[in-house]
Formats: sequence, structure tokens, C-alpha cells
Amino acid sequence: MLYIASDHAGYKLKQELIEIFKTFSLDAKDLGPFIENPDDDYPDFAYELSKIVVKESAKGILICRSGIGMSIAANKVKGIYAALCETNEEAIKSREHNNSNVLVLNDNDKDANQIFNDLVKPWLDTEFASDEERHVRRIEKIKAIEEMTMK
Repeated sequence: MLYIASDHAGYKLKQELIEIFKTFSLDAKDLGPFIENPDDDYPDFAYELSKIVVKESAKGILICRSGIGMSIAANKVKGIYAALCETNEEAIKSREHNNSNVLVLNDNDKDANQIFNDLVKPWLDTEFASDEERHVRRIEKIKAIEEMTMK
């Protein structure tokens, strides 16, 4: 299952991506917001999505204006590896090398179809390079840091 959430600034892009997902028969659960409200705060949505992604070993997408706030908030949840990606290469490498489970997008009036094709689809289609020892070793080190600091 794929989960998606935004704040008020990412609301429009989130809605557009959900429509694109339907055309590709991608099952995505919208975790809000459900109306565009300037009082929506990104940490609330980042936390709710992150809890579910960890609990279900799922993937998620978060969207805010810069993507930075969502990235910071999501990465406070143990087991979340949120990656703010702006290029195709970043999206692919975040999965291959870093095993990201949350893709963070910014909404700077970019075309939703281009974002889907350049970032979302490649991110969803890319697997972690678990057969490459160096990537596994690095992820294990990140998990050890989590254990020491996120009790």
C-alpha cells in the first residue's frame, strides 16, 4: 500500500497525483488534508503518515511547499527514511542506496504528470540494492544510530 499526505501548500499536487495514480491502478490511501486549509501544519501529516508506513512496512509520499519541513518531521520517526527528491537520479538513488520508504516532494507549481514520470514512478519501481554489501552496511549503521538516539 502507498500512503500520501500533504500540508496546505502541497494539497493541489497531492490531489493531482491521486488522480494520476487512478489511471495507473495504483492503490494509494490519502491521509489528508481533505480540504485546502492554510492552518494545516506539515508535522501533523508527516507524523501520521510515518507511523503507518513504519507499522505496515509500506511506502509513503509527503508534499509541502519546499519539502524540507516534511523531510525533517518524517525523519523524526524511528524507521522512516524520508528523502526529498527533485531529480530522477535522486529518486532512484534514494531507493537503491538508502532504502527510502518516504518520498518527499516540494510543490513549486510543477506539472504533476512530470513529477509522476520523473520522480514518483521511478521511486516506486526501484528496489533497494540489498545485494550490494556497502549499501546494506550503511543502512545497518543508520539503524544503529536510531537505536542509540530514538529510544
